[in-house]
Amino acid sequence: MRGLFTKIFLGFWVAQSLTFVISTMLILRHHFLRPGEMMEVLNSTLPSVGAAAVNAYETAGCPGLRQYAESLHQTIYLADTPNHSLCGTALPSAAADALTTAKKEPGVHSDLAGKEYLWSTAIPSAGGGRYFFVLSRPRTTNTFGLRDLLHFAFPQLPVAIVVFGGTTFILVLLLVRPIGKLRVAARSLANGELATRVAEPDREERLFGGDEIQELVHDFNYMAERLERLVGAQKMLLRDVSHELRSPLARLSVGLELAREEAPSAMMGHLQRIEREAGRLNQLIGQLLRLSSMESIDVSSHSDKFSLNGLLEDLLPDAEFEAQQRLCKIRVLNHCDCMVQGSPELIYRAIENIVRNAIRYTRQESVVELKIGCEERAGARVVTLDVSDCGPGLPEAELENIFRPFYRVDDARQLDTGGFGVGLAIADRAVRLHHGEVRARNRPEGGLIVSMKLPCEK
Repeated sequence: MRGLFTKIFLGFWVAQSLTFVISTMLILRHHFLRPGEMMEVLNSTLPSVGAAAVNAYETAGCPGLRQYAESLHQTIYLADTPNHSLCGTALPSAAADALTTAKKEPGVHSDLAGKEYLWSTAIPSAGGGRYFFVLSRPRTTNTFGLRDLLHFAFPQLPVAIVVFGGTTFILVLLLVRPIGKLRVAARSLANGELATRVAEPDREERLFGGDEIQELVHDFNYMAERLERLVGAQKMLLRDVSHELRSPLARLSVGLELAREEAPSAMMGHLQRIEREAGRLNQLIGQLLRLSSMESIDVSSHSDKFSLNGLLEDLLPDAEFEAQQRLCKIRVLNHCDCMVQGSPELIYRAIENIVRNAIRYTRQESVVELKIGCEERAGARVVTLDVSDCGPGLPEAELENIFRPFYRVDDARQLDTGGFGVGLAIADRAVRLHHGEVRARNRPEGGLIVSMKLPCEK
C-alpha cells in the first residue's frame, strides 16, 4: 500500500512540476521584450541619447564627448558626414554604410557588423546642421541560467511550489489516513477482536460525499458485523449443545449403574467400555464449556497479582504423578521471579494443559523440563515459561495449527495418540486474555518446546 500512494504522490508531483515549468516560461515571456517592443524603445531613446552626445560635443568639444561616452559605459561614435568621425575615432565600415542609410532615411537603423550590433540615427544640431550618431554594443549569446530564473521567476515560482506541494500533500493525506485506519482495524479483527469497527463520518462531515473509500469503510464494518454474528452464533450453538448433552450423560450414568446391578458377569466388560466412553464424552463437554466461557471472561474484573513460581509449586505434585505413569520425570529450572497481573486460575489451567500435553507425547523414561526466565521486549519486562519434551516433535507447517480448537496432527484422530485437540486452544486463549503469547518450536535434539510469554507487573 505504501508503494501505491508513493506512486500517486509522485504522479501528482510530476504533473504539477510540468505546471511549474509552463508557468515559469510564461513568466519569462512576460518579462522579456519582444523584438517589436525593443525597436520601439530604441526609436524613443536613441535620438535623445544622440542629442545629449551632440550637446556635450558642442559645449565642451571632444573631451566633453569622451566624458559623456564614459558615463554611458557604451561605445559611441559621432560624425559630421557618413565617412568622417569626429574626435579621431575611426568608424567601422559597417557603421559608414549605416550612416549613409541614416542620411537618406530618417529614424533609427540597426546593423550587425561581425561581433557588434550597430544602431545609428541622424541628430540635428543647434546651428541647423546634422550629426550622425552611432551606438555600438558587442554581440553576446543570450543564455538563460539559474540566476536569470531566480531573477525573473522570484517570488512566483517558490510560492507556486509551496502551494501546489501543500495541495498534493493534503490530497495524499486524505487518501492515506482512512486506509491506515482500515489497516489497523483489519489487524485487530485478525487478532480476534470481532467488535472492531471503523468510524464512519456523517454525511455533513464528508469532504467528497460518498466516495469509494467511504464505501470501503462501510463494507468493512458490514463484514465485521456479519463475522461477529456468525462467530457468536457458532459459540452459542457450541455452548447450548454442550449444556444439552450434560443431561443425557447424567441419565446415562444412572442407567449404567442400574444395569450393573442386574447384568450378568459376562456383560461387565461391555458396561465398563460404556462407562469409559461416557467419561471421555463428559470430559470433552467440560473442555468445550470452558473454551466457550473464556470468550466472555473479563480478566480485569477478577484480576490479581501472582507469580508463575507459585503456580508451578501447586501444579508440580499432579504433574509428577501423571509423569510416573509414563516412567518420566519433571524438572523445574527457575531463573526469574516476577509478578503477573491477571487471573491465576486461567493461567494455571493453561500451564496444566501445556504440561499434560508434553507428558503425553514425551518418550518413556525421559525428562519434561519446565524453565522460567525473564527477557526485555520493547522496553518492558516479560516472564517466559518453556515446557520442553523429548517426543517426536512436529512438522514446521503444523507448529501454529496446534493451537486451533479440535486440530489434530494425526488425521486418524485416535485416542491413544492424544486428546481432543482442545487443551492447547484453551491455553492459547487464556494467555492472550493476559496480553501474552504462546508459541511452539522444535528442539534441535528432538522434541517440542512450547513457550509462554506474559508481561510482568511494573
